Order: sequence, then C-alpha cells, then structure tokens
Amino acid sequence: MASEIVAADENGGGGGDAGGGSRSHWLWALGGATQIGWGISSFLRGYAGDCRFMPFKAFSIASLFVGGAASASFAGLQASGIRKVEDLMEVGANIRTSLGIPPRARANSVKTEDSQWNSTA
Repeated sequence: MASEIVAADENGGGGGDAGGGSRSHWLWALGGATQIGWGISSFLRGYAGDCRFMPFKAFSIASLFVGGAASASFAGLQASGIRKVEDLMEVGANIRTSLGIPPRARANSVKTEDSQWNSTA
C-alpha cells in the first residue's frame, strides 16, 4: 500500500491521463459546484422543522458555501498548473514584474523581540 502511494507521488500523483498531466481539477470543480448548488437550494428552501435544529441547519448551509468556495479555489489553482507554494510565489513575482513594481527585498535577519520594542527612537 505504501509503495503504491510513493509510486503515485513519483509519477506526478495518481489519476493522471496518458498525456502526463492530471485532470483532477475537473473533479474539484464539479465538487465545488455541487456544494454551492446544494447550499443555494438549501438556503432557498428556508426554515422547516423543529426550531432546535436551526443552528445546525445554518451551520450546515454555511459549511456548504465555504467548502464549495474552497473546492473551486483549489480547482482553479490545479487548472492553472500551480501545484506547490513555490509556483504560487513565482506567479506573484511575475505579476509584480508585469505591473512594474520592483521585486521584494528578502530580509535575511529577523528582528528580535528586544530590538523591536526597546528602540529609543
């Protein structure tokens, strides 16, 4: 079992197609659309039943909206080819460059708590 998981990770993740890319973003998009649709239909249906279950129903509908939005966001990232945090940082750097904003300076030293609060300025 563990060797199958390692082999799937080495091959770019399970569920890939013959072209070498993964099309799992369609499943995430379908899941997100389903959750949002279910949340809208539950919201439009309104209150029905015992009043003691109203907080549970409200939380359930809110969870459907949040889960659907998260699934749709993940599908968008997968569809655009962003698989790692480094990919996302590269996209951000490219956007900054195209807008003409200079790249961010990386601070190699981190301020300590003492130097931050004990300044005499």
